[in-house]
Amino acid sequence: MDSTGAATAPLLMTTRRPPAVFLFFLLLVLSATSPLVSAGRSRSSSSSIPRLGVTAPRGVLGITHSKNVNVDAAAAETTPHSPIGLQTYYYNQTLDHFSFTPGSYATFPQRYVINFDHWRGGSSGAPIFAELGAEASLGNDVGAVGFLPENAPKFGALQVYIEHRFYGNSVPFGSQGEALKKATVRGYFNSEQALADYAEVLLHVKKSLKAENSPIIVFGGSYGGMLATWFRLKYPHIALGALASSAPILYFDDITPSNGYYSVITKDFKETSETCYHTIKESWAVIDRLASHKEGLAILSKKFRSCKTLTVEGVEALKSQLDSIYCVAAQYNRAPPNFGLQKICDAIDHNKPTSGGNTTTHLLDRIFAGIAAYSGIDTGCYNYTGDDGSFSAETLSGWDWQTCSELVMPIGVTGVNDTMFPKEPFDMKGFTEDCKSKYGVLPRPHWITSYYGGHDIKEVLKRFGSNIIFSNGLVDPYSSAGVLEDISESLVALKTEKGSHCMDIVRSREDDPEWLVEMRLKEIEIISGWIMQYYQDLIQATS
Repeated sequence: MDSTGAATAPLLMTTRRPPAVFLFFLLLVLSATSPLVSAGRSRSSSSSIPRLGVTAPRGVLGITHSKNVNVDAAAAETTPHSPIGLQTYYYNQTLDHFSFTPGSYATFPQRYVINFDHWRGGSSGAPIFAELGAEASLGNDVGAVGFLPENAPKFGALQVYIEHRFYGNSVPFGSQGEALKKATVRGYFNSEQALADYAEVLLHVKKSLKAENSPIIVFGGSYGGMLATWFRLKYPHIALGALASSAPILYFDDITPSNGYYSVITKDFKETSETCYHTIKESWAVIDRLASHKEGLAILSKKFRSCKTLTVEGVEALKSQLDSIYCVAAQYNRAPPNFGLQKICDAIDHNKPTSGGNTTTHLLDRIFAGIAAYSGIDTGCYNYTGDDGSFSAETLSGWDWQTCSELVMPIGVTGVNDTMFPKEPFDMKGFTEDCKSKYGVLPRPHWITSYYGGHDIKEVLKRFGSNIIFSNGLVDPYSSAGVLEDISESLVALKTEKGSHCMDIVRSREDDPEWLVEMRLKEIEIISGWIMQYYQDLIQATS
């Protein structure tokens, strides 16, 4: 136990066995491929960058109701839980890995959890599967990510989940809110420091468990997928390989067109229903026209069941809310008709106007019907706040800082607008002013590509990169900034036409489509190959 009373890193007494033991593991890895068991605004605020995250938020973004909200089916099946077998530990983590001043040697407790249930031990060289935490408390991913626990038995793998600094229980010097108020503290809140944290924890775990010969595979989804990619590139001596699910590593420094995110959402809705797509596209002008006069504001308030009469500012919040709903519906869409795109479009199309009806009035009724269907609410009134209220407060504030400092993704609708959204370009000047007013710092839009790369990624990674799986579902709007083509034999892009955000790494279900099952099997096959080659190289080196 440490001074806080929490369990410290495990120390297991094991003895090292002859290299021949790895021959046994070659057979185990080969068997691991068996089937799975079943209107011209500008985006000038950091809050306008769409959220990442492995799973969809619970409820409808930023909408509160006068009656209780039914939890959306997508969120209900990914509610965080605590699987049996997890043990919690705290590592005495270095605050600043890259400076050597007295203050940089300060430490804080970083939380990580381990599941030993299926591990065959460090003495046998059994692999370690490590989930790299992202912009949320550790419990979110532990409950949602199924790839590790579902495949650990096949490999005899140890499961390690590490919390990202400044989230959950891993916040230096108090709460996240307090830390973000201190300029001298929040500067240590970045991806580079987080990767160094993961390196220290993983080396500590290997040493404590006498698992020096255990290969490590890192996993991550969304922002966590970015981290998994970057970890493999920056720490290849620690991680043998990485599975990066839905990682938009190319949405920096204008590598990906600004419109990419919204173009994919438009394609998703258009393929779901042409009528639905046209209705949404036409609705923005109708809303703007009505918002221009008092009588129109009253009509909007009635049509969208606003708890209070909408003001001009309230209409902007309403539009922002509609934007967020369409984004989340596409990003986290599963297979129709379960939720997301199909729910919204079925409701919009079902309420299409009859012959001779008031087209404008009916159009707004259809838009609201889509909101009601998606939220599961058909009674009561709505408060349109304009905030992403269904994300946790720590995710919102943490992500706000991260996008204001280094994770600058210039997402917007600009140029020739071929989307169903109003033109709304990313305004770097306004974005910079917003971040400076909140944090007193200027965003660094070129830093990610300077530190991790991104430009000419095929040519660059061919020279020194290896053992990364980039998985993407093309329904996911963030796939527009993902790696969608193989770079080399071991830098592999797996994509599915119907897949959504991080769909391959969340818990499997009995109704998973065959293409999803096949995608996961391919991922296992590739990882098996990495581990098998590792054991062969190790045997040769020690013989």
